[in-house]
Order: sequence, then C-alpha cells, then structure tokens
Amino acid sequence: MKIFLIGYMACGKSTIGRKLSQELGVPFIDLDKYIEEKYFKAIPQIFEQEGEDAFRKKEQTSLKEVAEFENAVIATGGGAPCFFDNMDVMNQSGLCVFLDVDAEELASRLMQSKTERPLIKGKSPDELVDFIESMMAKRRPFYQKAKCILKGKDIQAEDVIAEMEGEK
Repeated sequence: MKIFLIGYMACGKSTIGRKLSQELGVPFIDLDKYIEEKYFKAIPQIFEQEGEDAFRKKEQTSLKEVAEFENAVIATGGGAPCFFDNMDVMNQSGLCVFLDVDAEELASRLMQSKTERPLIKGKSPDELVDFIESMMAKRRPFYQKAKCILKGKDIQAEDVIAEMEGEK
C-alpha cells in the first residue's frame, strides 16, 4: 500500500502523512527530506547551485525510487506533480490524494508558519493570497489528476483512510 499526498504548501501533506503512517503502521516519507538526504544538500541549495531543472530531475528520480517501496505514505513537494510524468507514476503505483485547501486558509497557515519559505518571503497577507491563487491556477490541472481529492480546511488522516476503504 502506497499513498501519495499532493497539494500546495501548508495544505497538510506532512502533518496528515505522519498521522496516517502511524495509524496504518507504515513508514512516512517526506520526498523533499528524502532528496536532501540522498544528495546531501538542502533543497534551496540545489535550486541555487544547480537550478530548478536539475532539482526537478532529482525529484523525478527520487519519486520513482519511493514509488517502488512496498508500503509507505509519501508527502511530495508542492511542485512535484507538475513535472514530467510524476502524476502518472503516483497514480499507477498507489493512491494519490490531493489535499485541496483554499488560498485564504493556506495564506493564514503560511503566515503563522515558522518554516522559512523563499517563494513567499516578504509578502503581505493580500499579496500572499494573490500569489497562492496564481500558483494554484497553474498547478490545479496537475493536482486534479489525483485519484482522490479531499477539499476543506480540516482534512484529517481519517478522511484519507475512509477514501482508501472506498477504493477497495
């Protein structure tokens, strides 16, 4: 059993993924952390030193590797579904779940987050909402290829489990 969690930054991929992995008794893999450990570099370093194209190729290779694992809950980076054949890889090797949270809620979560995210640094709340809406307009066609779409601001691990049971 493999579950891929996709969606925009702060939609809950890692939080829900950790809870889901505990409830199902399978490993949790954060794809960005997997990449950092594999290449011994932080994601921003890879972007800065090698460029986005090189990062996306590393991301694709890493996604294909984790797609081969037996059992896992995998949280991808927000952009991962939008490149190469990554959505096909996820849909063919497990259950791909899009955590669809609205822009205002994402902006609120990001403003409160302690994690530094270069893409949104220095943006006001209104600028952040506009930025998220613009990015989501580009990413949504990819995200919507997921086998399962969960909408709302209070998505829980139990919601994913209910969807899995519906898939059987």
